[in-house]
Amino acid sequence: MGIIELKGVTKAFKKSRVLEDISLDLREGKIYGFVGRNGTGKSVLFKLICGLMIPSSGEITVNGKILKNGGFAEDIGILLDNTGFMPRMSAFDNLKSIAVINNVISDERIKECIQIVGLDANADKHVSKYSLGMKQRLGIAQAIMESPKILLLDEPMNGLDEQGVKDMRILLKEYQKEHGATILIASHDKEDIAELCDVVYSISGGKIRLRDVSQNLSNHNC
Repeated sequence: MGIIELKGVTKAFKKSRVLEDISLDLREGKIYGFVGRNGTGKSVLFKLICGLMIPSSGEITVNGKILKNGGFAEDIGILLDNTGFMPRMSAFDNLKSIAVINNVISDERIKECIQIVGLDANADKHVSKYSLGMKQRLGIAQAIMESPKILLLDEPMNGLDEQGVKDMRILLKEYQKEHGATILIASHDKEDIAELCDVVYSISGGKIRLRDVSQNLSNHNC
């Protein structure tokens, strides 16, 4: 059994089917890439897997547990388009407000993760003053701070400069090795996919198809 399994999953909005009859078996300890045009369902897929959306039909199992209506996946870190940080709070205070929900990590661990992504853990600067790249770094810190076995990262390099992209690629590789984590990445950047991913899927027309990782992605509309 995979760490993430989808069986016959369909997601429809009114009369439009974004994903149709999707079945996946994702194994522990691999990095999976998902590519496709905007609106093809990459973000919807990730929201279904973590429990933020409910499938119209089908079954999703994460970490051996079937997601029931209204239930959330466990031991999972998430970076989606909208991080939802409080703009008038610092990086530390934002992550602390999230960490108290599960109350499993220390203040030192929160600060460590902020430092790992290249931000100042002791700065009082409000997140409203952060650039897009800084907010993205903070989002990655939030995703990894509780050391989850699964990461779902939607466009993790969005807004990062060239050095930031290199830093985050190294961080994700090291995280995967250290924790034996399963990482799912949705990205438009063919270099991110080629550099990081063991297995690549393409999403189009509501279907998900396995791609050959040796295949040139430059001609794919990622």
